[in-house]
Amino acid sequence: MDAIQTEKIYVAVGNDVQDGYKTLNWALKKWNSHPISIVILHLTHNSTKDYVHTPFGKLPARSVSEEKLQILRKDEQDKINKLLSKYIAFCGKVPAEILEVEKFDEPMQKRVIDLIFGLGITKLVMGFSFMKPSMKSKGAINGLFHVHEQKPSFCELFVICGGKQVFLRGKNDEKIMEDDQGVMVARMRDKITFKDWLDKWFKDKTNDSQDRIASLSSSNLESPVNRNQWEFYLQEIENYYQELLSSKPEEGSCVQENDDSQIGPIEPHVTEQNNYNMSTAEKIEILKNKLNEGQKTIQLKRKEAKDNIERHTKAEWAICLCNSRAEELESRIREEVSAREELKKESDAEKEQTEEMRTEVEERKRRLSSLTEVQSELSNRLQIWTLAKIRAETQLEKAVGERREMGREIEELRRQRDVLNRRIEFCKQKDAIGMAARLAETTFCAFREYTEEELRLATDNFSERLRLKSGGDWTNVYRGRFNHSTVAIKMLPSLSPQHFQSKVRLLGDIRQPHLVAMVGFCSEPKCIVLEYMRNGSLRDMLFSRRRNRTLRWHDRIRIATEVCSGLGFLNVAEPRPAIHCHLTPSKILLDRHLIAKITGFGLHECHDEHCNIESDLRAIGALLMHLLTGRNWAGLVEEVMTVDIDREALGGVLDEMAGQWPLDLARELAGLAMRCMSIKSEPNLELSIARVLEELNEIRRKGDEIVGRERRKTNINGGCINREGSSDVPSVFLCPILQEVMKNPHVAADGFSYELEAIEHWLQSGRDTSPVTNLRLKHTFLTPNHTLRSLIEDWQTNKST
Repeated sequence: MDAIQTEKIYVAVGNDVQDGYKTLNWALKKWNSHPISIVILHLTHNSTKDYVHTPFGKLPARSVSEEKLQILRKDEQDKINKLLSKYIAFCGKVPAEILEVEKFDEPMQKRVIDLIFGLGITKLVMGFSFMKPSMKSKGAINGLFHVHEQKPSFCELFVICGGKQVFLRGKNDEKIMEDDQGVMVARMRDKITFKDWLDKWFKDKTNDSQDRIASLSSSNLESPVNRNQWEFYLQEIENYYQELLSSKPEEGSCVQENDDSQIGPIEPHVTEQNNYNMSTAEKIEILKNKLNEGQKTIQLKRKEAKDNIERHTKAEWAICLCNSRAEELESRIREEVSAREELKKESDAEKEQTEEMRTEVEERKRRLSSLTEVQSELSNRLQIWTLAKIRAETQLEKAVGERREMGREIEELRRQRDVLNRRIEFCKQKDAIGMAARLAETTFCAFREYTEEELRLATDNFSERLRLKSGGDWTNVYRGRFNHSTVAIKMLPSLSPQHFQSKVRLLGDIRQPHLVAMVGFCSEPKCIVLEYMRNGSLRDMLFSRRRNRTLRWHDRIRIATEVCSGLGFLNVAEPRPAIHCHLTPSKILLDRHLIAKITGFGLHECHDEHCNIESDLRAIGALLMHLLTGRNWAGLVEEVMTVDIDREALGGVLDEMAGQWPLDLARELAGLAMRCMSIKSEPNLELSIARVLEELNEIRRKGDEIVGRERRKTNINGGCINREGSSDVPSVFLCPILQEVMKNPHVAADGFSYELEAIEHWLQSGRDTSPVTNLRLKHTFLTPNHTLRSLIEDWQTNKST
């Protein structure tokens, strides 16, 4: 029942809030005593699809990005929703609802008529601002009159302007708006053309101007030319008038707009010009003035249009700038977001690391507490070990005393052993003399003659693996063993039997420490048996560059002295001197103690006129250069006469494998070598093998002194002192077991040197510990200490002199 009694009042309001409040207030007061509900009609223009409102004005939607367009449209919709919510709140307790009316391209008044018929509106209160936003004031008045005239009879229309009801009256071509007091608010005439006005003006002739107009018509208008020209002028005037009207769309409006959007009093109507008594010239002058004013107005409007275009261009530029800045801000926002995400990840990682560190700190605290307990336990054990050390030191002192007693006993046993050794040596010499006498009776030249079977057994049937090399080339020399001793077997198949026997007798008569000795021979096959030189030739030693077989500089001086001694023995042999003539590093062999011995002498016939003592001297000079430089110079003896050797630059060509050469000794050796090699071009009667040997002995003596000083410094720095304190024998020369000067020192696994016989007896007795440190030896291999042996021999020589 209540729903049937409640009447719907449709109130059409615009975007002007004050006018909307006044219109709603009038409707509420009008039906305050009736149960009504308010339906607020609000016009929604679809122009926002093509245009958008910005701070720079109304701009085309295509000039703004899609994202910005959505933001601006959302902002505009929020404003409309806020406005409508204000209208709903203004209704108070009266039920109210919003009905948004969407306007398309059709006129607003037609859209209102359609709503009246479609919704069945019986009471429509229409505010003047509802029609005003979509058209000018004149168009709004025309729209209101159109709705008033075309509405159905069942609909009551109430037009509200400024909070007051106005009534619409139509009279001839005039449209009048009056208030409830009958006072005319506005009047608007229907639009007539300027041509119609002129036609009317020409028809309404007064009595005062009839003759003048007649004369003018008879004189001017009757001619077709003037009539056409007049019609042309009329058309031009009409065109200007229409352009003037289009440039002033506000002329004839009935409502005055102000800055406060208040709908004020309607403007007075435009008075008609009723003065038809003016002359034609005056009227033409007035028209000219109006035309001038119209032209000025057109120019002004053109200028305003130009300014609007400039403002539009600036607005578009500003929009583009805003878009670019907005894009830049968006990119910065994205970067900031990504940076924040990275910072968050880093923060999470730092938190995890902090947690791990905290856990690690806790673990270390637990370990520290356990280490403290271990430290206290270790301190207790240290005290126990200190007491044990004191007891061990006491026992060690007792052991030292016992060792001293054992040393005296060993000395006594050593003296007894020496006596026995001397007796054994005497017996061995006696047996050797007897054996030599027996051999002399059975063989000629006091050498043993071997059989072919013995040779084949000794060389494993002349096996290739036993053939010796010299300088990388195979020779006709084999390594063999007779009676547990190693020998070298040199094959001489090309010699005749007589020549072979003469060579055997010659070699059998030559005995010198630095010449390879012959120990036997075999007639068939023809060969001689020589003593075996374990370290091969000097050529292999110098030019192989194997570090375990390098020669030190003092060893090289000694080898040169030994070679010169052997060569000098050959040169003074009786009944005639023997010339080697082929002395090269490959003809100089080294035994197990690096003692040099010459081979290859007496086996070649020297028929060359250059084969003389001078050739051996030149060979000595070449040998000295080989020892100094470590280089294998082919044709050195011949080239040295054409090559200018800078003695001052000798330090740059010395062999680094020999160690640090004393430069003075190296220069003396180089000078001696130059004199020996230049004897052919510069004969020197004073220079001989004996003279060269004397100079080499002097150089060797200087070298021994240098080595002795270095050894003494090493012994002092190394803490080596004389054990007895009263003897002048260096302690390093004494065997730790026998306490005697060593004759054949060998290095054991503990790094100490021992007499070979003593350390072998020590190991053969089942001991595997060091005699000095009492620690277990890593191995039982023994290495000859040739350097120490050389020093001992030099010391003994200097002591005897």
